[in-house]
Amino acid sequence: MTIGFIGLGIMGRPMAKNLIKAGYSLVVYDKFVNFDDITALGAGAASSNRDLAAKSDLVITMLPNSPHVKDAVLGPGGVIEGIKSGATVVDMSSIAPAVSREVAAALKARGVNFLDAPVSGGEPKAIDGTLAIMAGGDEKVFNEVKPVLEKLGSSVVLVGDVGAGNITKLANQIVVALNIAAVSEAFVLAHKAGVDPVKVFDAIKGGLAGSTVMNAKVPMILDGNFKPGFRIELHIKDLQNALDTAHDLGVPVPLTAGVMETLQALKTDGMAANDHSAIVRYYEKLAKTEVRK
Repeated sequence: MTIGFIGLGIMGRPMAKNLIKAGYSLVVYDKFVNFDDITALGAGAASSNRDLAAKSDLVITMLPNSPHVKDAVLGPGGVIEGIKSGATVVDMSSIAPAVSREVAAALKARGVNFLDAPVSGGEPKAIDGTLAIMAGGDEKVFNEVKPVLEKLGSSVVLVGDVGAGNITKLANQIVVALNIAAVSEAFVLAHKAGVDPVKVFDAIKGGLAGSTVMNAKVPMILDGNFKPGFRIELHIKDLQNALDTAHDLGVPVPLTAGVMETLQALKTDGMAANDHSAIVRYYEKLAKTEVRK
């Protein structure tokens, strides 16, 4: 089986490398970034999305947002123009569920299978192959590609039909954003009150307030390290998709709307490319303090 991989950014690059490491034959393409390091590992280089699709049995896309996926798959020179009937496209981007369904319908008309399978875990888990993968689509198709996905993630779960993967990812992103905001509020309060934030972390991380988010983000906050594993601008994109989807469904999400405004304020302050742990800097600015070791 030949796998085509489109999108070699912060997440896609290590994911592609993990597939090569697992022994898969890979063809890669990204019209925005250089990928010589991937071809140096043995991957073939495609000249376009269409060319990549024509050479692949399975196409994986890992792109920033809905318009990028639509362009790569359905646009001029896109995957749909080159892919063979009976092949499968797995979109691992985090996009609007409605767009997942639109892409799936267009591919189905050509006899092509589709799964939406967004991921959670950021760059560190993309590198070590332990992402959480939430998939939507036909169970038979899912089972066929699951061995490939298991080379990229430690948790690979089919959550429903096409679009369900991205609904699940939106729920995930709401929980993550609100968790970071809660951690930020709490640690700024503790620090401003004169309590050592390192000791606060040690005291509460093993209790009910403890979480994977806290364990991942508090050490970054304490070190003042906001190098992106997941950029603020990408979380804004995800929460906008969450808000749009919630509004379409008539679901109130006031806490999500609140943290969205926090992220937008950070973007305005020039922090769009920072890790989302920089949410703490919004609270630090208001409280005129910095939570550091």
